Amino acid sequence: MQTRELSLANTEMGFKIKKDEELARSQWLFKFMRYPFLVKVLSKSVVYALRLRLPVKWIIKVTIFNQFCGGESLTESSEVISRLNRAHVGSILDYSIEGKENEEDFEHCKDELIKIISIASGNKAIPYTSLKLTGIGRSELLEKKGGFSPLTISEEVEYAWFYARLDSICKAAMNKIVPIYFDAEETWVQNIIDILSEELMEKYNKENAIVLTTLQMYRRDKLDYLSKLIQKAKERHFLIGIKLVRGAYLEKENARAIKLSYTSPIHIRKEDTDRDFDSAIDLCLENIEMVTLCAGTHNEASTLYVIKRMRELSIPPDHPHVYFSQLYGMSDHITFNLADAGYNVTKYLPYGPIKSVIPYLIRRAQENTSIEGQIGRELSMLTEERKRREQSRLLEA
Repeated sequence: MQTRELSLANTEMGFKIKKDEELARSQWLFKFMRYPFLVKVLSKSVVYALRLRLPVKWIIKVTIFNQFCGGESLTESSEVISRLNRAHVGSILDYSIEGKENEEDFEHCKDELIKIISIASGNKAIPYTSLKLTGIGRSELLEKKGGFSPLTISEEVEYAWFYARLDSICKAAMNKIVPIYFDAEETWVQNIIDILSEELMEKYNKENAIVLTTLQMYRRDKLDYLSKLIQKAKERHFLIGIKLVRGAYLEKENARAIKLSYTSPIHIRKEDTDRDFDSAIDLCLENIEMVTLCAGTHNEASTLYVIKRMRELSIPPDHPHVYFSQLYGMSDHITFNLADAGYNVTKYLPYGPIKSVIPYLIRRAQENTSIEGQIGRELSMLTEERKRREQSRLLEA
């Protein structure tokens, strides 16, 4: 496949699906997120206001919700999915509810995921989907199971229901040939996610990489884990799927380590995270015949490194085992320039009722304030594109 020359700095291509008013809203939001104190205060205020049932949902929806989410339902999200697809960008649909604690909510989440899988089957606009395991089971239960602590009889029953939900989702994904990514979570929950990911990859990934796991490369142990997982897959003859990200729980992980007096599992230096991310890219691309890779990154240097290694290994841009992915509402200059150059690229597109999506939105806002340079890059690109459009209009006048 012939591809166009790639430039991540092309703002006209990077924001081609954004209307002027959407650019203005994004610019305002990212300017606000430059101030961590304000983000924390507003985040707490929003949670408090929703608990009191104050009429704030409409404010949330027209600002941060519309920036980072597709809609409150699958139907409402369809317009965003279509817009992305017209630009050759796929959507990773994620029913983004968190913090639920009862079986009724967990069953509803399972049913919604199976509905997504059915819609995605054979639909190039939705190449795969994702699952947060704490959306179908209590985090405390998963933490206890992953820590190999004995469960009570009632907890054993609860875990059996959780596993049945998880297995039914994976079985539906296999039958419809729709890959599903397990989202990464905090280290104290991630242990059981790793165990289940491997078990279900071995069960369902015989012909296609259906079950995929997410590795947060800010963890000290994940590069070694990836190497051992690849070796295990070779020995037991199953395919593996890997989504590589840097990590989303930095402050929470370090705070817990300090509180409980143990060594943080997170790299101290960002340079070490960057090194492990690139090394993990190498491992995946060098084993591309058995590994499906999704490079989930907002980092221009990492994006270009993946492209460089693909060229060195003669892997074509549209190879079915290689995808790039960015969060909806962020790094559009990376997403749409990659798509224009012929690479497989997706947007992680959460949807769900506003109240249920609030934990995700707060995490996005707080994460942006903690990632060095992220806000500055977003603002720079948005400002440049708004200026370019204004100059273009003046020239056409």
